[in-house]
Amino acid sequence: MRLLIVGALGGQISAATRIAMDHGAKVAHVDTIEQATNALRAGRGADLLMVDARLDIAALISANEAEHIVVPIVAAGVGIDPTMAARAIRAGAREYISLPPEPELIAAVLAAVCDDERPLIVEDAAMKQVIALADQVAPSDASIMITGESGVGKEVLARYVHKKSKRKDKPFIAVNCAAIPEHLLESELFGHEKGAFTGAVARRIGKFEEADGGTLLLDEISEMDLRLQSKLLRALQERVIDRVGGSKPVPVNIRILATSNRDLSAAVRGGEFREDLLYRLNVVNLRIPALRERKDDLAALAQFFIDKYARANGRPARRLSPEALAQVLAHRWPGNVRELENAMHRAVLLAGREEVGAEAIRAPDGAPVGARDPAGAAIEAAQVAARHLVGRTVAEVEQDLILETLTHCLGNRTHAAHILGISIRTLRNKLKLYSDEGVKVPPPPTGQAA
Repeated sequence: MRLLIVGALGGQISAATRIAMDHGAKVAHVDTIEQATNALRAGRGADLLMVDARLDIAALISANEAEHIVVPIVAAGVGIDPTMAARAIRAGAREYISLPPEPELIAAVLAAVCDDERPLIVEDAAMKQVIALADQVAPSDASIMITGESGVGKEVLARYVHKKSKRKDKPFIAVNCAAIPEHLLESELFGHEKGAFTGAVARRIGKFEEADGGTLLLDEISEMDLRLQSKLLRALQERVIDRVGGSKPVPVNIRILATSNRDLSAAVRGGEFREDLLYRLNVVNLRIPALRERKDDLAALAQFFIDKYARANGRPARRLSPEALAQVLAHRWPGNVRELENAMHRAVLLAGREEVGAEAIRAPDGAPVGARDPAGAAIEAAQVAARHLVGRTVAEVEQDLILETLTHCLGNRTHAAHILGISIRTLRNKLKLYSDEGVKVPPPPTGQAA
């Protein structure tokens, strides 16, 4: 993970740098917000900015957004200052860190904001076969497609492949194609030249050039629009890119990994994905089984997350009771590892005795895990909605079906899109249309992007 410190941090730069480096971060420092934007624009990328809370964080975010640069920010200030913390959060910072920094707090913020320090825990035989294939192909430069349901750990496996490759000492750059608006994604990937669009006051280096010599992960590649797919195909075939507004091809030396939770063959048949691009990306396919298919991994991961969040919250070490473990193993976990982690975090906070009992394993709405399967409930709701079609327009039925499914998925956009058989981008566009028309749309659960 790459951390860029901005400002003096109240004289605590050395302490913050040492702690971050001890947790695996590569740290750089600049003095001003202007220097921060210049560094990001020039391709000295960062996964996280730690900014002195006394600086103008809102101006930094605005300057970055004008250049189509989006990097999460945490603010840091000396002591616990509620006013300064509130001002920083309102300006756009994700978190506020009190200085001098505590190692556990820095580690928690790095993990929570950047989410790239997840170990690969493998106990199940099915998953061990996937890892064996990953070990076999990692040393090559072949493009790899990593597939599986949302939340199974596709990016974790991608980082594992990078660390096993001959490019392990070079950058690993991840781009979430579903999270970046279409009009920004091209500049994010390929960069732009000065004057390419309003606000482009200087050349900006994109992720392809940031990853030069290393690995570029294109997360949720299925959400990339067809026009940009054509440009990506040229980059893969010719190993050159064109910056937005540029006239001179730029050579790049990278290895491409891609992930998708959709059936890309079906997307090809539906005209949503280029067949020639799929061939280029899918030289090797690593399919990660759903967590419900990996019972041995399920037990090991559950205990790992309990240990992790017990330490993070200053709680004593605990183990799952036999009843709680049986409950975990019986649940289908439609959100996979991501859902399991959140459930175990809640369990640590709710557990009131030496063991984590079954009563502490609860869903976000407080219901016992297993008492309600959001995916199953959503499917049932969709079936009920489909029975009431006569006399209504297609648009009306579609709106009811989408909103009812989303409600029973507790607002989870990814799960709802999967059940409805549409892309997450299509779902988001529909929901924006409904919101613009004044229709109430269920909010996403905590931690999920809208």
